Amino acid sequence: MKNLKFMYMLSLMLFISVSCEQEVIDLKAPEVETPVDSGTPGSANFTKFIAIGNSFVAGVQGGALFTTGQNNSLPAIMAAQFAKPGVGGGAFVQPDINATLGWNLFVTQPVLGPPFDPAKPVLGRMLLQGASPRPTPQAYAVGNFEAVPNPSVNPIFMYSGEKSALNNFGIPAIVLGQALIPETGNWTLAGTDPRFSPFYGRLAPIPGGTTTLIGDAAAAGGTFFLFWLGLDDFFLYAAFGGDPTKAPLTPATGAGAASFDLQYGAAIGALLGSNANLKGVVGNFPNIFKMPHFTSVAWNALPLDAATATNLTTNLANNYNAFLDGMVGTSIITAEEAAKRKLQYVAGQNAILINDETLTDLSPYMAGPYAGLAPYAMARQTKNTDIIPLSTGTVLGTNAGGGASNIYGVSVPLGDQYVLIPSEIQEIEEARLAFNATIAATVASFPDRLALADINAALEGLITAQAGIYNNVTITPNINPPTGIYSEDGVHPNARGYALLSRVFINAINSKFGATVPLTDISKYPATGLPIP
Repeated sequence: MKNLKFMYMLSLMLFISVSCEQEVIDLKAPEVETPVDSGTPGSANFTKFIAIGNSFVAGVQGGALFTTGQNNSLPAIMAAQFAKPGVGGGAFVQPDINATLGWNLFVTQPVLGPPFDPAKPVLGRMLLQGASPRPTPQAYAVGNFEAVPNPSVNPIFMYSGEKSALNNFGIPAIVLGQALIPETGNWTLAGTDPRFSPFYGRLAPIPGGTTTLIGDAAAAGGTFFLFWLGLDDFFLYAAFGGDPTKAPLTPATGAGAASFDLQYGAAIGALLGSNANLKGVVGNFPNIFKMPHFTSVAWNALPLDAATATNLTTNLANNYNAFLDGMVGTSIITAEEAAKRKLQYVAGQNAILINDETLTDLSPYMAGPYAGLAPYAMARQTKNTDIIPLSTGTVLGTNAGGGASNIYGVSVPLGDQYVLIPSEIQEIEEARLAFNATIAATVASFPDRLALADINAALEGLITAQAGIYNNVTITPNINPPTGIYSEDGVHPNARGYALLSRVFINAINSKFGATVPLTDISKYPATGLPIP
């Protein structure tokens, strides 16, 4: 891993606005759901329910981990159902973050000073804001450091409770391998080692580094567990545009101890090996490219007026395109590649200028009279087969320096981390499918002890149907209030979305272990809030 600094480095969406208008959907009459307030555990034992995972288990919403989000975390919602009469569930203790807005994981902010600047406001969770609503990080008052994940600045960040009494071991932005190594909680590595995570380090006394997340969870004495860890092993890579220097993709197999299959087996083996009677439920991973995070920015997101388009055509496109024709004439590139690379600017919406590492590097030929074309040695404009993560909003349309006409994505190509090209999309999808196969095989290896919650199928079904109705509440697979199940970051569910996922996990538990745990009433959990001025 490179230095992720436990955050996705996403920012305000410069060219994205979240529409609050809903398309007309032809809904079928839903089946009437009879409320159930009691149940049975079947062959499972819910006396002490523990949960292990990443931000989806911790309760992140709107790009941050904050108190209200924690209270509506996926396992907390499930624990409430396990506590129904007859089911046998007990108390559910989470490592309270004690923050009203939380620390925004999607915006680059210095953490371990210097260069931490106490004169700048700390940015917390996103809310929809403005006349054209956009997910906007909310700022704390200057000097309020309640969310800063740095105990030297914010002592209350450290969890003061007993770790063995915890039920929720969800750690934001953590990959599977980090759950198996003590370096993840070692504060002496803070700021220098990408394996360290302050969100795990906060659970151990400084300096930490003597236990592992899986070890902690196994030692907690659970009787039933939820395990949903590994999504960040491919999501972070995708969020960084497939740039391995920012966040590498975990190999599915064949990389020894670093491969997903062996890490997953080690984690599940350690949990099940800690208690011969322990049972659990695991989740697989959905297609992230159908999440709003990867569908909100169009490939042709750049609006240009006629004068700007003409200027770019005259001073850039014509020269570059002629150069490409020359490269075809000397057999340096094919006519097919030249056609793929040629630039076009028009009045209206335009494709984004990017660097594509799969193209021929033409820098050796950009000397002398062609020296001015050096920045475009591997350049092309986006196609509808490319995906633009929200991270692109950090720089898209901003000045690159060196002159007013040097604009990222317009006249200056965006780097690898800002776009997913087809080969990267395929690579990520192949990894996800392989991860899911490993999860399914692991469940099959423990047929009496593990249940599989098919999160992928559940979300695909909602996307196909466009909407669903549960407990007389309409939900849709987007951010849009009041029906969307995603929070403002376009990745993590809102409280109602987590309630929906809890039903998928509970259905899997009931089916596997013969339990009758009542399904969550999603009407009791809030959706994404309406835009604020």
